[in-house]
Amino acid sequence: MPSKLEYIWLDGCTPTQKLRSKTRVEKDFGGTLEECPMWSFDGSSTEQAAGDDSDCLLKPVAIFPDPDRKDGYLVMTEVLNADGTPHASNGRATIDDDDDDFWFGFEQEYFLWDTNTDLPPGFPPGGYPGPQGPYYCSVGAKNAYGRPCVDEHLDACLAAGINVEGINAEVASGQWEFQVFGKGAKRAGDETWVARYILERTGEKYDYAIELHPKPLGDTDWNGSGMHANFSNGLMRSCGEEETFNKICEAFKKQIPRHIEVYGAHNELRLTGAHETERLDSFSYGLSDRGASIRIPVGTKDNGWKGRLEDRRPASNADPYKVASAIIKTVKESGI
Repeated sequence: MPSKLEYIWLDGCTPTQKLRSKTRVEKDFGGTLEECPMWSFDGSSTEQAAGDDSDCLLKPVAIFPDPDRKDGYLVMTEVLNADGTPHASNGRATIDDDDDDFWFGFEQEYFLWDTNTDLPPGFPPGGYPGPQGPYYCSVGAKNAYGRPCVDEHLDACLAAGINVEGINAEVASGQWEFQVFGKGAKRAGDETWVARYILERTGEKYDYAIELHPKPLGDTDWNGSGMHANFSNGLMRSCGEEETFNKICEAFKKQIPRHIEVYGAHNELRLTGAHETERLDSFSYGLSDRGASIRIPVGTKDNGWKGRLEDRRPASNADPYKVASAIIKTVKESGI
Protein backbone atom coordinates (compact mmCIF):
# COMPACT_ATOMS: atom_id res chain seq x y z
CA MET A 1 0.00 0.00 0.00
CA PRO A 2 1.49 3.41 -0.93
CA SER A 3 2.30 5.75 1.97
CA LYS A 4 1.41 9.44 2.20
CA LEU A 5 4.31 11.55 3.52
CA GLU A 6 3.37 15.07 4.57
CA TYR A 7 6.53 17.19 4.29
CA ILE A 8 6.33 20.15 6.71
CA TRP A 9 8.55 23.22 6.65
CA LEU A 10 8.78 26.86 7.74
CA ASP A 11 8.42 29.54 5.10
CA GLY A 12 10.27 32.84 4.79
CA CYS A 13 7.46 35.16 5.90
CA THR A 14 8.52 37.99 8.19
CA PRO A 15 8.34 38.88 10.99
CA THR A 16 6.73 35.51 11.79
CA GLN A 17 7.33 32.36 9.78
CA LYS A 18 4.37 30.17 8.90
CA LEU A 19 3.95 26.44 8.43
CA ARG A 20 3.74 24.98 4.93
CA SER A 21 3.28 21.37 3.84
CA LYS A 22 2.72 19.15 0.83
CA THR A 23 2.17 15.45 0.29
CA ARG A 24 4.52 12.95 -1.33
CA VAL A 25 3.30 9.44 -2.18
CA GLU A 26 5.91 6.70 -1.71
CA LYS A 27 5.57 3.00 -2.57
CA ASP A 28 7.07 0.31 -0.33
CA PHE A 29 7.84 2.82 2.42
CA GLY A 30 9.04 1.34 5.71
CA GLY A 31 8.38 4.32 7.96
CA THR A 32 11.95 5.38 8.75
CA LEU A 33 13.57 8.80 8.47
CA GLU A 34 16.39 7.31 6.39
CA GLU A 35 13.88 6.34 3.70
CA CYS A 36 12.53 9.89 3.34
CA PRO A 37 14.10 11.41 0.23
CA MET A 38 15.26 14.97 -0.11
CA TRP A 39 12.56 16.99 -1.86
CA SER A 40 12.17 20.49 -3.27
CA PHE A 41 9.60 23.27 -3.53
CA ASP A 42 9.00 26.62 -5.17
CA GLY A 43 10.66 29.08 -2.85
CA SER A 44 9.35 32.04 -4.85
CA SER A 45 5.87 31.25 -3.48
CA THR A 46 7.01 31.15 0.15
CA GLU A 47 9.26 34.25 0.25
CA GLN A 48 12.38 32.07 0.22
CA ALA A 49 13.66 32.50 -3.35
CA ALA A 50 13.39 34.60 -6.48
CA GLY A 51 11.28 33.45 -9.41
CA ASP A 52 14.26 33.00 -11.72
CA ASP A 53 16.09 30.80 -9.19
CA SER A 54 13.24 29.31 -7.21
CA ASP A 55 14.24 25.80 -6.12
CA CYS A 56 14.69 25.23 -2.38
CA LEU A 57 15.38 21.85 -0.80
CA LEU A 58 13.54 20.04 1.99
CA LYS A 59 15.79 17.92 4.20
CA PRO A 60 13.84 15.46 6.40
CA VAL A 61 14.88 15.69 10.06
CA ALA A 62 12.11 13.91 12.00
CA ILE A 63 9.23 11.57 11.18
CA PHE A 64 6.00 10.75 13.02
CA PRO A 65 2.95 8.59 12.24
CA ASP A 66 0.14 10.74 10.84
CA PRO A 67 -2.86 10.16 13.15
CA ASP A 68 -5.36 11.55 10.63
CA ARG A 69 -4.34 9.71 7.47
CA LYS A 70 -4.31 6.05 6.64
CA ASP A 71 -0.76 4.94 5.82
CA GLY A 72 0.37 8.50 6.52
CA TYR A 73 3.46 10.10 8.05
CA LEU A 74 4.37 13.61 9.15
CA VAL A 75 7.88 14.53 8.03
CA MET A 76 9.44 17.61 9.62
CA THR A 77 12.04 19.15 7.36
CA GLU A 78 14.49 22.01 7.32
CA VAL A 79 14.98 24.27 4.31
CA LEU A 80 18.24 24.25 2.38
CA ASN A 81 19.44 26.31 -0.55
CA ALA A 82 19.85 24.54 -3.88
CA ASP A 83 23.55 23.99 -3.09
CA GLY A 84 22.71 22.16 0.15
CA THR A 85 23.63 24.96 2.56
CA PRO A 86 21.13 26.07 5.23
CA HIS A 87 18.65 28.66 3.99
CA ALA A 88 18.66 32.03 5.79
CA SER A 89 15.22 31.18 7.22
CA ASN A 90 16.49 27.91 8.76
CA GLY A 91 16.61 28.47 12.52
CA ARG A 92 17.19 24.80 13.26
CA ALA A 93 20.60 24.92 11.62
CA THR A 94 21.78 27.57 14.12
CA ILE A 95 21.42 25.27 17.15
CA ASP A 96 24.75 24.30 18.74
CA ASP A 97 23.69 21.16 20.60
CA ASP A 98 25.13 18.21 18.70
CA ASP A 99 25.41 16.05 21.84
CA ASP A 100 21.81 16.73 22.98
CA ASP A 101 23.09 17.87 26.37
CA PHE A 102 20.40 20.55 26.52
CA TRP A 103 16.82 19.61 27.38
CA PHE A 104 13.89 21.90 26.62
CA GLY A 105 10.27 22.04 27.67
CA PHE A 106 8.13 24.55 25.76
CA GLU A 107 4.81 25.75 27.21
CA GLN A 108 2.84 26.73 24.12
CA GLU A 109 -0.05 29.11 24.79
CA TYR A 110 -2.49 30.01 22.01
CA PHE A 111 -5.99 31.27 21.31
CA LEU A 112 -8.55 29.33 19.35
CA TRP A 113 -10.10 31.81 16.92
CA ASP A 114 -13.56 31.19 15.49
CA THR A 115 -13.45 32.00 11.77
CA ASN A 116 -17.22 32.55 11.71
CA THR A 117 -17.26 35.27 14.38
CA ASP A 118 -13.63 36.44 14.10
CA LEU A 119 -13.42 36.13 17.90
CA PRO A 120 -12.16 33.54 20.36
CA PRO A 121 -14.84 31.06 21.45
CA GLY A 122 -16.71 32.41 24.46
CA PHE A 123 -16.52 36.02 23.27
CA PRO A 124 -19.94 37.54 22.47
CA PRO A 125 -20.25 39.57 19.25
CA GLY A 126 -19.17 43.16 19.80
CA GLY A 127 -18.11 42.67 23.40
CA TYR A 128 -16.23 40.68 25.97
CA PRO A 129 -17.05 37.83 28.32
CA GLY A 130 -16.70 38.29 32.07
CA PRO A 131 -13.24 39.28 33.36
CA GLN A 132 -10.49 36.68 33.28
CA GLY A 133 -10.14 34.52 36.34
CA PRO A 134 -12.64 31.65 36.02
CA TYR A 135 -11.26 30.42 32.69
CA TYR A 136 -7.87 29.15 33.91
CA CYS A 137 -7.97 25.34 34.21
CA SER A 138 -11.74 25.71 34.01
CA VAL A 139 -14.52 23.16 33.88
CA GLY A 140 -18.07 23.73 32.63
CA ALA A 141 -19.82 25.23 29.63
CA LYS A 142 -19.81 28.77 31.10
CA ASN A 143 -16.01 28.90 31.32
CA ALA A 144 -14.37 26.25 29.12
CA TYR A 145 -14.61 26.86 25.37
CA GLY A 146 -13.20 24.70 22.59
CA ARG A 147 -12.46 21.59 24.62
CA PRO A 148 -13.45 19.08 21.86
CA CYS A 149 -10.85 20.60 19.53
CA VAL A 150 -8.20 20.74 22.24
CA ASP A 151 -8.80 17.14 23.34
CA GLU A 152 -8.69 15.92 19.75
CA HIS A 153 -5.37 17.71 19.32
CA LEU A 154 -3.94 16.06 22.42
CA ASP A 155 -5.04 12.60 21.28
CA ALA A 156 -3.59 13.20 17.81
CA CYS A 157 -0.23 14.34 19.22
CA LEU A 158 0.01 11.31 21.48
CA ALA A 159 -0.92 9.01 18.60
CA ALA A 160 1.85 10.63 16.54
CA GLY A 161 4.40 10.04 19.29
CA ILE A 162 4.80 13.72 20.18
CA ASN A 163 6.00 14.04 23.78
CA VAL A 164 3.17 16.28 24.96
CA GLU A 165 3.30 16.31 28.76
CA GLY A 166 0.04 18.11 29.46
CA ILE A 167 -2.62 20.63 28.44
CA ASN A 168 -4.74 23.18 30.28
CA ALA A 169 -7.16 26.02 29.69
CA GLU A 170 -5.46 29.38 30.15
CA VAL A 171 -6.53 32.60 31.82
CA ALA A 172 -8.59 34.07 28.96
CA SER A 173 -11.70 32.62 27.35
CA GLY A 174 -10.75 30.43 24.40
CA GLN A 175 -7.06 30.44 25.39
CA TRP A 176 -5.29 27.11 25.92
CA GLU A 177 -1.82 25.65 26.41
CA PHE A 178 0.07 22.46 25.68
CA GLN A 179 3.53 21.49 26.87
CA VAL A 180 6.18 19.63 24.84
CA PHE A 181 9.42 18.23 26.29
CA GLY A 182 12.44 16.99 24.38
CA LYS A 183 15.93 15.77 25.23
CA GLY A 184 17.95 17.73 22.73
CA ALA A 185 17.12 21.22 21.48
CA LYS A 186 16.49 20.11 17.90
CA ARG A 187 14.18 17.32 18.99
CA ALA A 188 12.21 19.66 21.24
CA GLY A 189 11.88 22.14 18.38
CA ASP A 190 10.84 19.44 15.91
CA GLU A 191 8.13 18.14 18.20
CA THR A 192 6.82 21.61 19.08
CA TRP A 193 6.51 22.55 15.41
CA VAL A 194 4.79 19.29 14.50
CA ALA A 195 2.42 19.74 17.46
CA ARG A 196 1.63 23.21 16.12
CA TYR A 197 1.01 21.69 12.68
CA ILE A 198 -1.36 19.09 14.10
CA LEU A 199 -3.16 21.83 16.04
CA GLU A 200 -3.66 23.92 12.90
CA ARG A 201 -4.99 20.93 11.01
CA THR A 202 -7.27 19.89 13.87
CA GLY A 203 -8.65 23.42 14.07
CA GLU A 204 -9.71 23.19 10.42
CA LYS A 205 -12.40 20.66 11.42
CA TYR A 206 -13.95 23.12 13.89
CA ASP A 207 -13.56 26.33 11.86
CA TYR A 208 -10.94 27.46 14.38
CA ALA A 209 -7.83 29.29 13.29
CA ILE A 210 -4.91 29.08 15.72
CA GLU A 211 -3.89 32.54 16.90
CA LEU A 212 -0.26 32.74 18.04
CA HIS A 213 -0.05 36.54 18.22
CA PRO A 214 1.29 37.36 21.72
CA LYS A 215 -1.43 39.98 22.35
CA PRO A 216 -4.30 39.32 19.96
CA LEU A 217 -6.85 41.23 22.05
CA GLY A 218 -4.85 44.44 21.88
CA ASP A 219 -4.51 46.90 24.73
CA THR A 220 -7.01 45.22 27.02
CA ASP A 221 -6.88 43.72 30.49
CA TRP A 222 -6.48 40.21 29.09
CA ASN A 223 -3.31 38.17 29.32
CA GLY A 224 -1.23 37.68 26.23
CA SER A 225 0.15 34.35 25.05
CA GLY A 226 3.68 33.09 25.63
CA MET A 227 5.84 30.09 24.95
CA HIS A 228 7.76 29.78 28.20
CA ALA A 229 11.05 27.96 27.65
CA ASN A 230 12.20 25.57 30.38
CA PHE A 231 15.80 24.50 29.88
CA SER A 232 18.70 22.66 31.47
CA ASN A 233 22.00 21.08 30.58
CA GLY A 234 23.88 18.27 32.26
CA LEU A 235 25.62 20.56 34.74
CA MET A 236 22.39 22.24 35.80
CA ARG A 237 20.80 18.86 36.36
CA SER A 238 23.65 17.66 38.59
CA CYS A 239 25.65 20.57 40.08
CA GLY A 240 23.85 21.16 43.38
CA GLU A 241 25.03 24.80 43.55
CA GLU A 242 22.83 27.89 43.64
CA GLU A 243 25.72 29.95 42.28
CA THR A 244 25.59 28.04 39.00
CA PHE A 245 22.03 29.16 38.38
CA ASN A 246 22.79 32.73 39.43
CA LYS A 247 25.72 32.88 36.97
CA ILE A 248 23.49 31.73 34.14
CA CYS A 249 20.87 34.33 34.96
CA GLU A 250 23.49 37.08 35.18
CA ALA A 251 24.73 36.06 31.71
CA PHE A 252 21.17 36.43 30.38
CA LYS A 253 20.97 39.88 31.94
CA LYS A 254 23.84 40.98 29.65
CA GLN A 255 22.18 39.68 26.49
CA ILE A 256 18.68 41.18 26.46
CA PRO A 257 18.76 42.22 22.75
CA ARG A 258 20.00 38.79 21.62
CA HIS A 259 17.01 37.10 23.17
CA ILE A 260 14.28 39.64 22.48
CA GLU A 261 15.29 39.64 18.79
CA VAL A 262 14.19 36.00 18.43
CA TYR A 263 11.53 35.78 21.14
CA GLY A 264 8.66 36.66 18.81
CA ALA A 265 7.24 39.61 16.88
CA HIS A 266 5.03 42.15 18.69
CA ASN A 267 6.26 40.86 22.04
CA GLU A 268 6.50 44.43 23.28
CA LEU A 269 2.70 44.37 23.51
CA ARG A 270 2.91 41.45 25.93
CA LEU A 271 6.07 42.19 27.95
CA THR A 272 4.78 45.28 29.73
CA GLY A 273 5.43 44.44 33.37
CA ALA A 274 1.77 43.50 33.83
CA HIS A 275 -0.07 40.19 33.51
CA GLU A 276 2.78 38.10 34.93
CA THR A 277 5.51 39.58 32.72
CA GLU A 278 8.67 41.62 33.10
CA ARG A 279 9.14 44.66 30.89
CA LEU A 280 10.67 44.09 27.45
CA ASP A 281 13.74 46.25 28.14
CA SER A 282 14.34 45.01 31.69
CA PHE A 283 15.63 41.77 33.15
CA SER A 284 15.01 40.10 36.47
CA TYR A 285 15.13 36.63 37.93
CA GLY A 286 13.83 35.12 41.12
CA LEU A 287 12.74 32.00 42.92
CA SER A 288 9.15 31.07 41.96
CA ASP A 289 8.63 34.60 40.50
CA ARG A 290 6.20 34.51 37.57
CA GLY A 291 6.68 38.22 36.99
CA ALA A 292 10.40 37.80 36.37
CA SER A 293 12.19 37.36 33.05
CA ILE A 294 13.55 34.06 34.31
CA ARG A 295 11.82 32.07 37.02
CA ILE A 296 13.86 29.71 39.15
CA PRO A 297 11.38 26.89 39.85
CA VAL A 298 11.03 26.03 43.52
CA GLY A 299 11.56 22.41 42.49
CA THR A 300 15.12 23.24 41.43
CA LYS A 301 15.87 24.61 44.89
CA ASP A 302 14.07 21.78 46.69
CA ASN A 303 16.04 19.26 44.65
CA GLY A 304 19.29 20.61 46.09
CA TRP A 305 19.84 23.12 43.29
CA LYS A 306 19.65 20.51 40.56
CA GLY A 307 17.20 21.15 37.75
CA ARG A 308 16.09 23.79 35.28
CA LEU A 309 15.32 27.43 34.65
CA GLU A 310 12.27 28.93 32.94
CA ASP A 311 12.67 31.86 30.55
CA ARG A 312 9.21 33.42 30.55
CA ARG A 313 9.86 35.98 27.83
CA PRO A 314 9.38 34.02 24.56
CA ALA A 315 6.10 34.89 22.86
CA SER A 316 3.61 32.34 21.61
CA ASN A 317 4.67 33.01 18.01
CA ALA A 318 8.41 32.55 18.64
CA ASP A 319 10.35 29.90 16.72
CA PRO A 320 11.41 27.26 19.29
CA TYR A 321 14.52 26.54 17.22
CA LYS A 322 15.70 30.14 17.44
CA VAL A 323 14.73 30.42 21.10
CA ALA A 324 16.73 27.31 21.95
CA SER A 325 19.69 28.49 19.89
CA ALA A 326 19.89 31.81 21.76
CA ILE A 327 19.50 30.15 25.17
CA ILE A 328 22.24 27.62 24.47
CA LYS A 329 24.62 30.34 23.29
CA THR A 330 24.10 32.45 26.41
CA VAL A 331 24.39 29.48 28.80
CA LYS A 332 27.68 28.48 27.15
CA GLU A 333 28.96 32.04 27.58
CA SER A 334 28.04 32.14 31.28
CA GLY A 335 31.32 30.59 32.45
CA ILE A 336 29.72 27.69 34.30
